[in-house]
Amino acid sequence: QRRVYRTTTHVPQELGQIMDSETFEKSRLYQLDKSTFSFWSGLYSEVEGTMILLCGGIPFLWKLSGQISGRAGFGPEYEIVQSLVFLLLATLFSALTGLPWSLYNTFVIEEKHGFNQQTLGFFFKDAIKKFIVTQCILLPVTSLLLYIIKIGGDYFFIYAWLFTLVVSLVLVTIYADYIAPLFDKFIPLPEGELKQQIETMAKSIDFPLTKVYVVEGSKRSSHSNAYFYGFFKNKRIVLFDTLLEDYSALNKEPAEGEDGENEEAKSKNKNKKQGCKNEEVLAVLGHELGHWKLGHTVKNIIISQMNSFLCFFLFAVLIGRKELFAAFGFYDTQPTLIGLMIIFQFIFSPYNEVLSFCLTVLSRRFEFQADAFAKKLGKAKDLYSALIKLNKDNLGFPVSDWIFSMWHYSHPPLLERLQALKDAKQE
Repeated sequence: QRRVYRTTTHVPQELGQIMDSETFEKSRLYQLDKSTFSFWSGLYSEVEGTMILLCGGIPFLWKLSGQISGRAGFGPEYEIVQSLVFLLLATLFSALTGLPWSLYNTFVIEEKHGFNQQTLGFFFKDAIKKFIVTQCILLPVTSLLLYIIKIGGDYFFIYAWLFTLVVSLVLVTIYADYIAPLFDKFIPLPEGELKQQIETMAKSIDFPLTKVYVVEGSKRSSHSNAYFYGFFKNKRIVLFDTLLEDYSALNKEPAEGEDGENEEAKSKNKNKKQGCKNEEVLAVLGHELGHWKLGHTVKNIIISQMNSFLCFFLFAVLIGRKELFAAFGFYDTQPTLIGLMIIFQFIFSPYNEVLSFCLTVLSRRFEFQADAFAKKLGKAKDLYSALIKLNKDNLGFPVSDWIFSMWHYSHPPLLERLQALKDAKQE
């Protein structure tokens, strides 16, 4: 794929009508930089993980966690307390070692190509907030999961699976209402033509829409997105302001006489993003609602939970194998949290790669079906132009190596989607 980025320097003939040479070159350089970053960050991650294993980093951190919890008055019999200390230290270590890579990605690569809208202060404030919110969710959930495994008896894997199912459904329900607003501002879509059209389209397919929000994503990045959430009769749609041509802050000039910070923002936004017109926004939403109407969301949840149950069952089979713990430096103890980490992160690794590939193939199939659904709503022309605009706004490179695309792309390549929308026989 890197060879494709390096050698495809001219717009292919089949792309001549949808992409100009300047945008093509910008997207090529952006994806090449992202590919280089991905290679080096991935290599570092592999080296770091290998060194941790070879140098006994996991048993060392477990012993350190025991010492810390012991000083707080919790002896070895308080395994769950020690596990939480271990988890806190491990996530802190991961956050600190990943920080330089995140900084470079945000303030060098994304900044260089005109996507970053964050200041350094906003970045660190955001990172600290994310870490705290993650711990507030992770630690209580983990402690309850470990407790269930401890008292669950022979069928603990069923109870553990049911617990994680409930937690995942609760998180999906509360995320957009209570967690996401901690990081981004959500405002109701103002009354007007777009809102009326969205409500009309939702009603036409029996989508139980209750609210439409616009999220202020432009203060973080100029990438675009849209999604829906909620269960049963309480569905809500969220549109990123960068998706909306009329609402995006990136398309607006700062008022005259404003301070230097706005001047900096104006400088960053010199390459304005197009966004989408109302008809194109409706076409994108038609695609997203197609995922709901065709049952893709439910199917993904079912597949995820079947996989989760299988993993917990195999965990129950393997957790008693002392040689697994010994291989990772735990000769005298077999902590439940360490067992979860060994089995889910390392033993299941090959299986997870195969599963990921299968889900990627399924995802591409779902995307084609959702495009076809939007087409049946009469949105083919607008979705066609919206896909081109979004590809341009996000500097997506439309040429890909077929093997790389097959393994990594959860969405079909742009040309394939456009061809399917043009093909009158496409179902």
